[in-house]
Amino acid sequence: MRTQVAIIGAGPSGLLLGQLLAKAGIDAVIIEQRSPEYILGRIRAGILESVTADALERAGVAERLRHDGLVHHGIELSYGGERHHIDFQALIGRSVTVYGQTEVTRDLMIARAAGNAVTVYDAQDVSVHDFDTATPVVRYRKNGQQHALRCDFIAGCDGFHGVTRRSVPEPSKRIFERVYPFGWLGVLCDTPPVADELIYASHERGFALCSMRSLTRSRYYVQVGADERVEDWSDQRFWDELRGRLDASAAEALVTGASIEKSIAPLRSFVCEPMRFGNLFLAGDAAHIVPPTGAKGLNLAASDVLYLADGLIARYLHDDASELDAYSQKCLRRVWKAERFSWWMTSLLHRFPDADDFALRIQQAELDYLTGSRAAQTSLAENYVGLPY
Repeated sequence: MRTQVAIIGAGPSGLLLGQLLAKAGIDAVIIEQRSPEYILGRIRAGILESVTADALERAGVAERLRHDGLVHHGIELSYGGERHHIDFQALIGRSVTVYGQTEVTRDLMIARAAGNAVTVYDAQDVSVHDFDTATPVVRYRKNGQQHALRCDFIAGCDGFHGVTRRSVPEPSKRIFERVYPFGWLGVLCDTPPVADELIYASHERGFALCSMRSLTRSRYYVQVGADERVEDWSDQRFWDELRGRLDASAAEALVTGASIEKSIAPLRSFVCEPMRFGNLFLAGDAAHIVPPTGAKGLNLAASDVLYLADGLIARYLHDDASELDAYSQKCLRRVWKAERFSWWMTSLLHRFPDADDFALRIQQAELDYLTGSRAAQTSLAENYVGLPY
């Protein structure tokens, strides 16, 4: 089989890239190791920057986003028993949209199927070869048969644990990483959100987040130790812990219910440099991970994909390789700013096991300064809603 672009991974970044290329008349085949059901069953972030929403509009898959997305004009910061509103609209005239990553993926899957584009699901033993030449090859096994997909370019959209980054020789890449000594225990439930906007809570027992997927489905998180096990957390224990970390009015308004999904996610900051290796391009979680505190993971993946799609379109339609040559530099400039913001939000709101009294006082002073300074709030708002693309 032959294609112009082989995309490894059918998550939102791979599907978005495939849709943007299809709109431009560029042939792309997506190879995915999992089933469509597995991919749609993953629970992920749901805060979209305007750059991501615009990308979905460009891809022609934003109809449900426009109808069902919840526009949020700010967030709430909770500490010391009080909530403080950070008004994005008043500060910078911009907003974010709540729309679950599962729904983004579903919309992209439907569009790809409607266009009769080729996606190979349940591919086994996927491997990438010869990406340092003009004739890269992707090999995989499907239904007991070996297959070779020849292409001009490979897009690695296969996530942190995927094969593409691992296929790059160690001397060719540089890894930057910080693993945090805690995780997020998350619960998804069919209950109305506790507030109209997200609540980020800093408490002596640890961080908590009140989020949502819709007006009837909520997502809640509490910071837990890195060695915690999800099976040790009953629903009642979770609700009791969450309620204890919220301010009085939020705790009273909290509607609890049976969890429909419960999991613990570790937190890490991770960057691989560069993001291009010959004719292999890494995008999204294959190249970088951010702690979810800043709501940047999906949005960074979307901006990677936009840079890559523009570069491939320029190469095929105008015989111009300059955008592809600049891909890694452009992406990493944006990535490191998002890494800084996500690290800062994580450091500001979480309790670290080794924090002494001095560190706790600094954290308190930072929160006091932030909630009392329009300039500091403007900086948070600019970063949260997304820096210019």
